[in-house]
Amino acid sequence: MTRRAPARATRHGLFLRLMTPRSSWAVLLAMCLTAGAAAQAPCGSVWWPSEWGPEDQRGAANRITPAKVLEALSLIEEGKIYQLGRVYEQGMPLLGNRHFKLTIPGLPTSGPSGEHRIVYNSELVSGEIGQIGTQFDGLGHVGTEVDGEHIFYNGFRLSEFGSPHGLGRLGVENVGVIFTRGVLLDVARYKGVERLDPTYIITIEDIEGTLAMEGVDIEEGDAVFFHTGWGQLWMVDNEMYNASEPGPGITAIKWLVEKKIVLTAADNFGTEALPGENPNRRGEGHQWLMNRNGVYNLENLDLSGLAADQVYEFAFIFAPLRLKGATGSPGNPIAVR
Repeated sequence: MTRRAPARATRHGLFLRLMTPRSSWAVLLAMCLTAGAAAQAPCGSVWWPSEWGPEDQRGAANRITPAKVLEALSLIEEGKIYQLGRVYEQGMPLLGNRHFKLTIPGLPTSGPSGEHRIVYNSELVSGEIGQIGTQFDGLGHVGTEVDGEHIFYNGFRLSEFGSPHGLGRLGVENVGVIFTRGVLLDVARYKGVERLDPTYIITIEDIEGTLAMEGVDIEEGDAVFFHTGWGQLWMVDNEMYNASEPGPGITAIKWLVEKKIVLTAADNFGTEALPGENPNRRGEGHQWLMNRNGVYNLENLDLSGLAADQVYEFAFIFAPLRLKGATGSPGNPIAVR
């Protein structure tokens, strides 16, 4: 690959590298520069190419090195497993017009056949399977519109990789297995409540106070989990569960990203506080995590077991389904202590 010498845009104080095979970067850089200072919202500084190279599609998963896996493995002392995934079932909280339906056609679906009269059942599942229930947000899930172009992680343009039959880049099949150290931030316990108030914004000070209470810290390559108590509403008061949520604000999310984490997660539907610090920038935390920094997000988790046992660091294991071109994945992530 031929590299051009770094170019400095002195007018705006930007220092950027341009790679010749990715001419779209140069086009988008020009968009931001000609837009002037106003381009800082929503464009911000140009966030590509990734530190892992201009063709990278794994993002922060690259931080899960063999040494990090062994570190996580060393945390297993009791062999106790915690299932963090919710049951996928009719009536679970769903956002917007998303739906879930499971049908066993036939009962039995097929048979009997053969002298041994075998019968069997199989199911038909419909729904936005990567974005309902316990859901893992991949890097093809969230992007930013910049002058009419929809830009995703590493500067990839949706006009160049989007397809109704699956994404040509950033599909969840690129993630691989996540096996790393997990850190639970029991912010509800730190604040002395069973459940944080709706829309409560978790601050950097809250995180630091929770870490001090728990006697743990956040390290590069970690997966960070927020226990807000919001999960108590799951299948109990779905309307309230979906109406809003407590969680980290954009300020705290930016702070976490600076720690070089791999993943954020929570016992609510979107991890970050909604409407958040600025009601006109709802969901900005998703942009900062996935779009700009390649950090993944897990939603709708059951963290009650970890919180009850005061398990604040653990081996975390999750393998997204290898759904080619998908924006996310269902699954049953686990913690092991």
